[in-house]
Order: sequence, then C-alpha cells, then structure tokens
Amino acid sequence: MLKNFFIICSGVDKNLINNCSDGEQNKYVGIGATVFFTAVMATIAGSYALFTVFDNLYAAIFFGLIWGLLIFNLDRFIVSTIKKSDSKLKELLQAAPRIILAIIIAVVISKPLELKLFEKEINQVLLAQKNQMTLDNKTQIAQQFMPEISKINSEIENLKAEVLAKEIETNTLYETYIAEAEGTKGTKKLGKGPVYEEKRAKHDASVLALNQLKKENQEKINQKESAIATLIENQKLAETKTQPIISNFDGLMARINTLGELPFFTSFFIFLLFLAIETSPIIAKLLAPKGEYDFKLEEKESAIKTWVTQQVQQRQQMLNADIAIDNKVYRDLKEDDDLYTYKQKMARELMKLQADSFYKKQQKML
Repeated sequence: MLKNFFIICSGVDKNLINNCSDGEQNKYVGIGATVFFTAVMATIAGSYALFTVFDNLYAAIFFGLIWGLLIFNLDRFIVSTIKKSDSKLKELLQAAPRIILAIIIAVVISKPLELKLFEKEINQVLLAQKNQMTLDNKTQIAQQFMPEISKINSEIENLKAEVLAKEIETNTLYETYIAEAEGTKGTKKLGKGPVYEEKRAKHDASVLALNQLKKENQEKINQKESAIATLIENQKLAETKTQPIISNFDGLMARINTLGELPFFTSFFIFLLFLAIETSPIIAKLLAPKGEYDFKLEEKESAIKTWVTQQVQQRQQMLNADIAIDNKVYRDLKEDDDLYTYKQKMARELMKLQADSFYKKQQKML
C-alpha cells in the first residue's frame, strides 16, 4: 500500500510501472517518497510562516496544508514531465525551467524554518530594535509637546520674576523708612517725623501691591502648571497609544529583515540543504539512465503519435477525394441539358411572380 502511494506521488503511469521489474518500481518509489516528504516539510514551514502572520493556530494549519498540497502538485508535475532521452544536454535544457522553479520553492520553504531555527537570536535583535524604537518614539512625541511646555515654563518664570522684583522694591522701601527712623539716612534725624511717615506709607502701599501681585500671579501660575500637567498627560497618553505598535513589531517581514542581519553562511547552508531536498527528484531522474519504464513510455507515446498521424492523413485523403468527386459531379451537371431546362423554367416562373407582386403594389399606391 505504501509502495503504491509513493508510486502515485512520483507521477508515473501505473499501468506501465506495474509491468516493470521491482528495481524499476523501487526507483520511482524513491522519487515519489522524496516528492511526498518535500511537501510535508513545505506544510510545516508554511504553517509556521502563516502562524507568524495570523497568530492563529487553526488558520495557520489550514493554509499550511493548502501550501503543502500546492508544493506537492508542483513537484509531482516537475518529475512527471521530465522525459528521458539519449542526449543529456537535451534533458538538462528540458529540466532547466523546472530547476529554476525548484530553487524558488526551496527559498520559500527554507525561510520559515530558518526563522524558527534562529528564533532566539531574532528575538534578541528585535528586542534591541524595539527598545531603540521606544526611545525614538518618546523623543519624537516629546518634540511635539516640549515647545509648548517650554513656553509655559518661561511665562511662569516671568511671573515669578515679576513678584521677586516687587519684593525687592518693597524690601528697599522698608530699609529706607527704617533708616529714616534711625537717623542713619535721609534727613538723619532720629525719630518718626513726617518724612518717616511718608516713606512708611510708600512701603505699606508697596506691601499691599506685592500681596495683590502674589495672589494674581499665583493664580496664573497654577493655571499654567495645570496646563503643563495636561500636556504631560497627553504626552504620556500618546506614548501609551503608540507603544502597542512597537510591541507588535515582530511580524513576518520584520523577522525576515532581522534574519538578513544574522551571519550569512549559516542561513545559506540551510538554504542549500532545502535546495538539495527540493531538486533531488529532478537530479535523480536526470542522472539515472533510461530504464524499462522509460522505454515502455516512449513506445506507448510513439504508438499514439503514429496512430494520430495516420488518422490525420486518412482524414486528409478522404477530404481530398470528396473534393475531387464533388468537382467532377458539378462539372458533369453543368453540361446537363435537362437540368438547364428545368432551372430555366423555374426562373421564368419566379420572374412572373415578382412582376405580378410589383403590379399589385403599384395599384395600391394609385
């Protein structure tokens, strides 16, 4: 049963191969097994690759099976359409497009398994890339909010500086009226005279203005600090919204690009392994000499080709004979007086009918 299954996988004519020797059958069993296991590996590789895309096990298995069946059908077609001949160059030219197709299939199969084999290394590189992307993202978002925050901070500093200047002015007035009372400056008279009262009044007015300024500026500062807090909150919210995009930066394309950053030869040798597996049925059939099956297949195709050629030639001869007979018949009829007289009579009757019809139409019009 397993032998028959692998023979079916090889794409040979079962009626012909069953009449061949066991050695010839075993050769195609080996080719069929190679085709089958190549399709199995393609199913595994395709399922893993699609799992990285859909992140759904059942969908990945379903589409992976479809991909494996496609590869199986292609490989079976490639092997079954290579015909053995006496010229190796002719066989090689015949197989060249199929070898190119096999190389493409090998690349498609090998990449997903390379991603799985180097998963840890790829994850490490992706983690470094994600961290750098996170830092770059925070920097870019900060550049959107920092100008406004800096502007508001500058306005807060101006308000504080305004209060500080008023405090210095008030303190100066305080020192002035105290010095007047002590007699160290101003009129230099000890005691609280009119000048002292005047300077004291200026200081008290400055104190009231300072307190009012502090109150007003503090309200403004609180509003501006609240605006800064809102901007900072919006900045953090923007970072939070964009972080999942960075966290999910581990899809198929990202992993393939990361794989390209790993050492070349390791990945290249894995590709060569799959290329050898994929092209092994083709290479085996090219290297193998013409066997019993090939001779029987050539004989069957030659017989069919000969039969088709005979049928085409017979139909052509029949057509030529029929044309010659028709030509002779119509040439003889051309010289038949009875046929001429009969057709002349019918033409005369037809012309009479046409004349009568024309006459009746003219009467109706009048």
